Amino acid sequence: MQIEFSKYQGAGNDFIMIDDRKELFPVSVQLVNHLCDRRFGIGADGLILLRNHPEYDFEMVYFNSDGNLASMCGNGGRCTAAFAKQLGINIEEYNFIAVDGPHKAFFKDGLVSLQMKNVDQISKRGSDLVLNTGSPHYIRFIDDLKDLDVVKLAKEIRYNPEFKEKGINVNFVAVDHSSPNHIRLRTYERGVEDETLACGTGVVASAIAYFHEKNENKNNASNNHICVSAMGGELEVDFDYDPQNLYYDIWLTGPAEGVFDGEYNGQ
Repeated sequence: MQIEFSKYQGAGNDFIMIDDRKELFPVSVQLVNHLCDRRFGIGADGLILLRNHPEYDFEMVYFNSDGNLASMCGNGGRCTAAFAKQLGINIEEYNFIAVDGPHKAFFKDGLVSLQMKNVDQISKRGSDLVLNTGSPHYIRFIDDLKDLDVVKLAKEIRYNPEFKEKGINVNFVAVDHSSPNHIRLRTYERGVEDETLACGTGVVASAIAYFHEKNENKNNASNNHICVSAMGGELEVDFDYDPQNLYYDIWLTGPAEGVFDGEYNGQ
């Protein structure tokens, strides 16, 4: 079996990208899991197929590293846009479809901006928050990220009775008081079942949770800009807020870079 692929990363969140416009990729949980394995395969947080779609510029099909079809991946979406450009799909703004619906993406100053789904519901778990930005996220604010045992603490949440069956991504957020509208973030992702260097939907969820909890002037809040430092790099989130509709016109911006192209020859 011969599979041509490209490796991409967005703030350290890495993906195997495959041009599947002819739909020849032999999808299976075992194969995707093997390809994403960092010791016996190519190694990645997930695998993405770029496919044709009759109503959009392309379709993004995303698999977690465990081999299963997954919910939306923000950094994966930005990397898919960059991969589409590599494949010669050269237009000013992409309109593509993913598992959670349509998305737009464009390039500016070497970065890729991706429009995310609106957020119209935020719920509380004590002082923690739960919201969905294309994938479900649990947000906990803490004072210091440096010595945090992310995997241990996140698994206590991800595998508790409420979330065990479907899983949830867990984010630990620290506010950077030295810089306005700046947060720091560490994320545990379901499907990967480990900490990742960045998570796009988690970055968006954490930025919105920060604004929702920490901003005292939400009644007059448009064109909001939050800077997020993930373990793998810097990302930005922009959005508008309406007390009735909550959060809309949400954009995730950051790097999306090709690492290398390769060919897999295996069984």
